[in-house]
Amino acid sequence: MQRLKYVLSEVLVGLWRNVTMTVAMIITMAVSLAMLGASGLMYLQVNSMKDFYYDQIEVAIFLNNDVTDQQRSALDEALKGDPVVAEVIYESKEQAYEKFKTMYADAPDLVNAVEPGQLPESFRVRLKNPEQFQEINDKYKSNEGVETIVDQQRLLDKIFNILGSVQNMALLAATVMAIAALLLVGNTIQVAAYSKRREVAVMKLVGASNWFIQAPFVLEAVVAGLIGSIIAFLGLVLGKWFLLDGSLRDLTELLTPLSWSDVLLMFPLMAGVGGLVSAVTAWVTLRFYLRV
Repeated sequence: MQRLKYVLSEVLVGLWRNVTMTVAMIITMAVSLAMLGASGLMYLQVNSMKDFYYDQIEVAIFLNNDVTDQQRSALDEALKGDPVVAEVIYESKEQAYEKFKTMYADAPDLVNAVEPGQLPESFRVRLKNPEQFQEINDKYKSNEGVETIVDQQRLLDKIFNILGSVQNMALLAATVMAIAALLLVGNTIQVAAYSKRREVAVMKLVGASNWFIQAPFVLEAVVAGLIGSIIAFLGLVLGKWFLLDGSLRDLTELLTPLSWSDVLLMFPLMAGVGGLVSAVTAWVTLRFYLRV
């Protein structure tokens, strides 16, 4: 019990003795962990968006302006009997125009520039497996009455490739900040150990074990890492509350909702990484120091 009290008291004294470096270590750790948590949330968000949007993917088969009723009926029958097709919806020129007006209601000049009969009629086809677009394309592109076939997945893939690049950039930035945090943790522990070098030397002379000497320093780094993870988590909570659910809500309509459960999931991840990485860094630093 006395040893535990000694270790805890030394942790508090160590944190206060080097308060400036401790604050710098906590802030650096908090920024690094916040970026790690944000990249983790972005990863979950992109996967959620993929599941949602890929499930809504349609293949649009646009028809020629001079398509005949017979060609249209033959294509409709063929699509509905195709084993890879889950659903077929016919969209007339009038329906296409009404849909166009709804989609671009905020751009009246664009709507006024398009005549009701200018938009082509089409078949909107949902596949059982969105990856089978090429099979549909090869099968129906040469059919009479077909002008062109468009796969929405190709458009979505470009968007998700951009989001994937943003993910990688956020992860890279978090990694750089993590390295900076590790260097700062190691430097802080070295300074703390140097300031107590006489006490450490005496403890070694009287036979104190390495773990007993190292424990206060390691716990000091762990406490700083955990405080940093709490600050980082609060940053994520405030970001969702005031940005995603607040001022930027109208700008994120295309995003699937970010649930609080995903945000809460980031806390044990950040706390675990912050505490473990700080502990390992402090232990490795002290291993070299105590061998001197």
